[in-house]
Amino acid sequence: PPELHILNKCSPSQLQGLCSFLKLSTCPEHLLLRFCAWLLALTPNLSYSSAAILAEQLFLRRVLALTQPPSRHLMAALVSFCSKYSQPFCRVLVAAVLREQGEGAEQTKLVCELVEECLEPECVNLVLSQVLEVPLSEKLLLVVQAVLGRQEELPPDLFDLLVLTLSQQTPTLTTS
Repeated sequence: PPELHILNKCSPSQLQGLCSFLKLSTCPEHLLLRFCAWLLALTPNLSYSSAAILAEQLFLRRVLALTQPPSRHLMAALVSFCSKYSQPFCRVLVAAVLREQGEGAEQTKLVCELVEECLEPECVNLVLSQVLEVPLSEKLLLVVQAVLGRQEELPPDLFDLLVLTLSQQTPTLTTS
């Protein structure tokens, strides 16, 4: 819809206000999927900061609240948004999931699925660098395995950091 062009004209604070006014963080998931389809068709593309705000407003609360696998609608919306705006998506959503304390089994599975199936190689490397910024845990090792399972070539500095981190932190992990 032509009305969505306003998203490209809003300042970050205006966009956050608009998202709050429209209650995008709590809209039904089938409408979320439709909204994401409209975002994919939007030209010009959203700015990085606008996409980051929308990633947070549309998905963060939903993903952090998962206690079971995401619905078909939510997963489709995540994949569609991620297909066009993967950098801001990873910086906002994946980073928040990785920083979350506790088990976070569904969130970890979701990140692994996105890594395995829809992230571009540079975003896979971004996810790995984000994992290596926080203390390793059993759940984060699953994300590392998903990244390595992609068999993408890692930049030498990222590979060195991975080896160093694994050698330093592996003794603290009990079941892996």
